Order: sequence, then structure tokens, then C-alpha cells
Amino acid sequence: MTGEEIDKDVRQELQSLPKTLADDVAKNLVMVARLIDEDPEGAYGYSRVALRLASRVAAVREAAGFAAYANQKYSEALAEFRAARRMTGSVDLWPVMADCERGLGRPEKALDMAGAPEVHKLDKAGQVEMRLVAAGARRDMEQLDAAIVTLQSPELASNSVQPWTARLRYAYADALLAAGRDGEAREWFAKAVEADKDGSTDASDRLAEMDGVEFVDALIEVEDQDEQRDEQRDVREGGGDSLPVEDAEPRDLTTAVDEDVVVVEESDTPADVADVADSADVEEGKGSADAEGSEGGVGQEADKD
Repeated sequence: MTGEEIDKDVRQELQSLPKTLADDVAKNLVMVARLIDEDPEGAYGYSRVALRLASRVAAVREAAGFAAYANQKYSEALAEFRAARRMTGSVDLWPVMADCERGLGRPEKALDMAGAPEVHKLDKAGQVEMRLVAAGARRDMEQLDAAIVTLQSPELASNSVQPWTARLRYAYADALLAAGRDGEAREWFAKAVEADKDGSTDASDRLAEMDGVEFVDALIEVEDQDEQRDEQRDVREGGGDSLPVEDAEPRDLTTAVDEDVVVVEESDTPADVADVADSADVEEGKGSADAEGSEGGVGQEADKD
């Protein structure tokens, strides 16, 4: 990471700084962008460093605002967004500023912002975002029917898939479900799944939940199958009466015959075993079969074995 990965417009803003300082700020902003989804706290830390280095750069204030927003520090986020807006004069941050008002428990203020002239200056994506915020504010105020109506728009009815389509359909489905209109909600969750190519929502999970589908952890299932195969293999190799692996006694190289023992070393060859058997035959011929515990007795039993 060199800092060159940063957006070219932001890089241009940083040109007002000394080169070394601009590079340091750029590196911190890159880390904010990389971590904000997976590690919001880490992103927030980098944003504070960038803010300390270059608080008069609008892009830095904006990044600090989004990092604070991701950590639900809505008052701090709103202050940073307002500062960035004063520096640039842009209305692009208007929807997220309104959502900060919701986060601060002021849905009425968010609705006031949704009806402000600034909304008409937003591009299509911004207007859709503002509609989502306004619907959320209506739900905060327990005005479910009004939230549903707020989301009904040409963008919702359109069959074309835009970057905002999945989130808009998802919000509409969720509002319908909250209002008890389950059948319609399921239909719109399915439409959200169709539009959600990058997994920006959990529409597929919500749809499965409504259909009563339960997901099994694939890893646990595979491990259970592997364990079952191992047990079946052990039974095949050891006979039908074999114990499970965890209950089986450890195999011993010692073979007991009555009270006498023949020990076969791992290094013994078949010829070694034959020599023991021959020795047993010779002893048997000498009539010492009743010599209990003798080498011949052991050999005889070994030969039988």
C-alpha cells in the first residue's frame, strides 16, 4: 500500500499539502476504505490519524464522517459531514446526514430533510437513498403504512437493475413484513434476491426463513460423514465384531498360550518362527511333554498356534 490506490479526485485534493504529508494522509485514507466494512474500529482509528494530519481537507472530513457513522458515533459523524459540506458546497452527503439524525433519535428532523430543496439537487442514486432514509424515519415513528407508501416509486416498479435496486426492494419487503403483509413481503424478498448480485443484503436468508428452510453447517456435515466412513472402514478391516476405534484395546505383539508366552519381535522373520517350531518338535520327541513351562511345551503350543 503506497497511497496511490486512492481515488484520483481525493489525490487531487491532497495536492494542496506538502508531498510527504499528502502521502501519509493518502495511506491512512486508503486504510479507512479497506477496513470500514470488515473492521470499523480499525477504520475509525486511521480516520482519526488522517484528521489530525489534514483537518482542512474535505475528503478527510468526509472519510472521518463515514468511519464514525460505521461505528454508530452519529453525533461525531454528523459534525464531520457538515464540515465537509461547508467546504465543498455539495449536497451528496445530505441522505447520510439525515440518517445520522435518525441515529440520534430525531426521525422528525430526518423527514424535514427529506422534504428540503437539497433533495432535488441529488442524482438518482441520492434520491433513492433519501427515500430509504425517509421510510426508515416513518418506521421509527411506527408509521408502517406511510413507510410503505414512501418506498413506492418508479425506481421500485422498474424491472431494470441498478446499484440501489436490491436495497430498495429489500426495504420495501421488510416494511411489508412488519405490516403483516407476508405474501407480498415474500414476493419482494424474492425480487431483491434477483437484483442482489453482490450480496449487499441478506434477502436470500430472509426468504429462506419465510419458507421454513433451515441451513445446516456444511463443514459439520462433512466431518460427520468422514467420521462415519472411518468407523465403517475399521469394522470392515477388523471383522463384524470389532469395537469402535475409541473402545478397542491396543494391539499387542505378545501371543498368550495357556500361561506360557511366545514373544515375536517386530524384527523376527518367518524363518525365525519356523526355527522355534522345529525346536519344539525335537523336545516333544524326547518325551518331555509334561515339562510344564519348558521351552518344548512353548514350542509345541506355538506350532499348533
